Amino acid sequence: MKKLKNYYFIFIPVAILAALLIGALVPQKFKRSPASCDLKICVINFGIHSEIIVPFQHKIFDWRKHLGMGKNADYNYLAFGWGEREFYMNPPREIDAKIVAGIKALFLPNPSVIRVEGYKNLPQNFEIECFGVSQSGYLKLNKFIKNTFQLDQQGEKIRLSGGSGNASYFEAKGTYSILRNCNSWTAEALRKADVNTPVWAGLSTAIMLHLDNSCDGGK
Repeated sequence: MKKLKNYYFIFIPVAILAALLIGALVPQKFKRSPASCDLKICVINFGIHSEIIVPFQHKIFDWRKHLGMGKNADYNYLAFGWGEREFYMNPPREIDAKIVAGIKALFLPNPSVIRVEGYKNLPQNFEIECFGVSQSGYLKLNKFIKNTFQLDQQGEKIRLSGGSGNASYFEAKGTYSILRNCNSWTAEALRKADVNTPVWAGLSTAIMLHLDNSCDGGK
């Protein structure tokens, strides 16, 4: 009986890891209509974290109006990423601190933040996939991102201190945990645009695996 219990301790973690691996490999949809080339969006993979990149301004949705940016802002693209507030804004440098902060971020419900970064050109030093989406899908995607921002009593977005260069942080809705992490948020946003994602999207690599860049059009 004792030996059987030992097998359970080994079997349960292995079974969980196997289920997550299968979930990462299996797409949400096996049969999909052909991708639309109305607009182009991108996903960038930072290794363990993913962000969505969209046009800074477009005739059907202009982010300048929703972020209070002036017409002179010299961006062509905006990247949006959602994450645990403390770890995202103040990443620890020491390995011990990183482990403690990582465990806290995963296993406790923590306040979240949304990061916005402007780009003149698409970044070239990280893995990036670009693909076409329909106009209606693009509007749904932007609506999801827009609704992620926490608003104050006056209905304004709450900008947080910190950030550097072209990056800014804003208070976000929702709590970060192992059940809903940064890549889960990316996948939720992509599904609004009818972009295929894995059943389990906890890893940025899993998201990148299912992106279809066969439609390289977009405007």
